[in-house]
Amino acid sequence: MTALASYATSEANSRGRVHAEPPPGIRSEFQRDRDRIVHSTAFRRLEYKTQVFVNHEGDLFRTRLTHSIEVAQICRSIARTLKLNEDLAEAIALAHDLGHTPFGHAGQDALNECMKEHGGFEHNLQSLRTVDLLEEHYAGFDGLNLTFETREGILKHCSRANATQLGELGQRFLRGQQPTLEAQIANLADEIAYNNHDIDDGLRSGLITLEQLLEVALFTEKRREVEAQWPGLAGRRLIHETIRRMINIMAVDLIEQTRTNIVQTGVLTLDEVRTAPRLVAYSADLQPRLHELKSFLREKLYWHYQVLRMTNKARRIISDLFGAFMSDPRLLPPQYQARARLEKPRAIADYIAGMTDRYAIKEHRRLFAVGEIY
Repeated sequence: MTALASYATSEANSRGRVHAEPPPGIRSEFQRDRDRIVHSTAFRRLEYKTQVFVNHEGDLFRTRLTHSIEVAQICRSIARTLKLNEDLAEAIALAHDLGHTPFGHAGQDALNECMKEHGGFEHNLQSLRTVDLLEEHYAGFDGLNLTFETREGILKHCSRANATQLGELGQRFLRGQQPTLEAQIANLADEIAYNNHDIDDGLRSGLITLEQLLEVALFTEKRREVEAQWPGLAGRRLIHETIRRMINIMAVDLIEQTRTNIVQTGVLTLDEVRTAPRLVAYSADLQPRLHELKSFLREKLYWHYQVLRMTNKARRIISDLFGAFMSDPRLLPPQYQARARLEKPRAIADYIAGMTDRYAIKEHRRLFAVGEIY
């Protein structure tokens, strides 16, 4: 294994776990985190949660699970090149969407609207809540008892109001500090993965076309590189060759710019990383091209009328479920009824957020469709 840089996260500078445990033996502490995440119930549910397309719309579209695996792969490659902790970066990547609702961002927006009088809903906080409280695997504690650094990386965003309730974990938001470099990598690897793979899924679905993508300079540049090397190449091979070059240029640019930032700031320790400006970043040359790509995806794919029709249905399903359970918590499964007696809105949000797309659709039918009982 490559020696870690002095500013990388290691077991030596880790802040440890909330509940003390014996050393993991043949694994590192961050490998133990990764393994607990992979074996969690919430991780398995990601297989049937929307990335862009709802699960039943096709077997080949990406889900939250495949997206998380793709983010982890990109994280490991970047972390290794920068001599950072690959295991920590991978653990954060695999856990970053554990708290996501069914139906992607439409589901999150709908649940946040339902919870606006009860503290709101944000999937990063729900991911943390999932690993800290909701997973039930161990006799000695709730949740997965992950290391501070993995939990910190999961929590990408947090309001000051919420940060004040999170103890040590919320301090960086109150002090304006940064997380580890591994967490910073996971944040942008997420972006690299979904920007590129949403192009792939959009083309596969037929909602966007190669002709439309000529509007995107970065895609056109890489497509021409492929066509110059492989004249006459078409179909899926042309798409894959183009997209993998786009992923590569983003990752390489990120690595080079991050190295430059580290040298210019002179950071040598993890503590110095926390007090420095954000170090993991794209170059000034690449940023406008990425902005153009994001704008294209938003306008041509995420706002496509067929996608909006499904997201409108998704919002209605979430809102209907929340309203029904708030009106009569006895409609909840028994384990959530017990929680609802203590904190009804949050218990209902936990239940809905944990649903897969198809389970939410089925639960809606059970509650609202005439003739559907179980």
